[in-house]
Amino acid sequence: MTAPDAGATPWQKYICDACGYVYDEALGDPDSGLAPGTRFADIPEDWVCPLCGVTKADFSPYQPVCLETLRAQARDGAGPWPANCQASSVVIVGAGRAGWTLAERLRAQDAALPITLVSACSGDLYDKPLLSVALARGIAPQQLVKESGRDAARRLDVRLLAHTHAIRIDAARQRLRTTRGNLAYSHLVLAHGAQAGLPSPLSTANCWRINHLDDYRKLRAALQAGPQQVAIVGAGLIGSELANDLALGGHQLTLLDSQPEPLARWRDQGAGAQLLQAWQALPIRFVGGIELAGLQRIDAGERPRYRLSTACGQQFEADQVIAATGLQTPSRLAQGAALDWDRGIVVDPQTMGSSQPGIYALGDCASVAGTVSRFIEPISRQASTLAAAICGCPPLRYEGRPVVVRVKTSSCPLTLQGGTD
Repeated sequence: MTAPDAGATPWQKYICDACGYVYDEALGDPDSGLAPGTRFADIPEDWVCPLCGVTKADFSPYQPVCLETLRAQARDGAGPWPANCQASSVVIVGAGRAGWTLAERLRAQDAALPITLVSACSGDLYDKPLLSVALARGIAPQQLVKESGRDAARRLDVRLLAHTHAIRIDAARQRLRTTRGNLAYSHLVLAHGAQAGLPSPLSTANCWRINHLDDYRKLRAALQAGPQQVAIVGAGLIGSELANDLALGGHQLTLLDSQPEPLARWRDQGAGAQLLQAWQALPIRFVGGIELAGLQRIDAGERPRYRLSTACGQQFEADQVIAATGLQTPSRLAQGAALDWDRGIVVDPQTMGSSQPGIYALGDCASVAGTVSRFIEPISRQASTLAAAICGCPPLRYEGRPVVVRVKTSSCPLTLQGGTD
C-alpha cells in the first residue's frame, strides 16, 4: 500500500451508492488503469465503478465504523443516538449485504447497542455481483471474500451466530427460535434475502442455484475438471451474465428461456438483440420460446451428465445445469409470525416496519408499496431508514426510485432503464 507524502492529506475512501463498492485511494483501481495512490479527485470523469458500472458522480465519501471513536463520543456525550436506545436489543436474520449494512448503520448510531446476527452460512462479506463475472476476470472464489464474518463481527462488536438457522418467530413473546436456541429481541429484522425459484422439473438435486457464495464455490469446483457443456435455464439478468462469463472461461453454453430472446424484460430497449449479436463469437447457443418438460440424469459415472427435454420435443445434454429462473422470497418465517405479505414482507417505508410491532424487513425480502426490489442500490437507503427508526433518530423515509441496471456481460455491457422485481 502506498503511503502519502509527509504532511499530505491521508488517503480517503469513497463508496458506490449503487452497489457498495469502496474505492480506496491508497489501493487505486489497477484493473481500470488507476494506479495505487490515485486521488479520487484526479479520477477521470468517464471512469465507472468496476463492480456495477455507475459513474464517479455516484460515489460518496466513506468512513468505516470505528468502535473506539464511537465509544469516545458516547463518553463525551457527543454521540447522535438517544441514551435510552441502549436498553434495546436487535436480532438480524441474514448476513448478506442487507444484514451487514444494517449492522454497520446501527453501530454508527449506538456504540453499545446489543446486536446479534443470525446467519445460515459463515457470514463472510463479499460482493454478490462478482459471482457472475469472476471466472472471466480470473478471480478465484476465495478471493471474493472481502472480510470474514468473524472479523466483521469483531470490528462491529456484533454477536455472530454463524451456520445457524432461524426456525420460528414468537411475535407475542418477542422470541426467535433458532437451531442454537431461543433469542429474545426488542427489534427483529428479517434480512434473509430471496432464493432462486425452481419450477418443475428443476430441483436442488439436479441443478445449481447461484445466489450465494457457498453455492458458487461448489460450482467453480465442479468446473475445474476442464471445459464442459453447461446449460442455463433462464436468460434474464443473472442467466445472461453467467452465460457470458462461463463462455469466456472456456465452457460450451446452452441458454434456454421461455421468451424469444435474452433479457426479455428490456425488449423495448433492444437488449436481447444486442446481446445475441455480441455472442456470435462466443460458444453460446440461445434457444428461446421453449417450455422445459424434463431433466434427467443420464450417466451415473464419476462425471454425470444430464438431458433436458422441452414440451416441443427438443433435447439438450449438459455436464452442469444452472437455474437462473428468478428469485422468490422465503415465506416460512413471515407466515409463522402472521406478517402481511405481498410477494414479500409488507413494510412501512417510514420505518421499514412490518405489520407486527418490533419486526422489520429490508432487502430482497421486503415489499414496499407492492414492489420487491431484487437490486443492491436500495439496500443502503433502506438500512438508513431502519437504523433511524430503531435508534429513535429523526424519521428518514425510504423512497423507491427507478433502478438503472448495468448488465455485466463484458462482450456487450449494457445500461438499462426500469429495473423491477
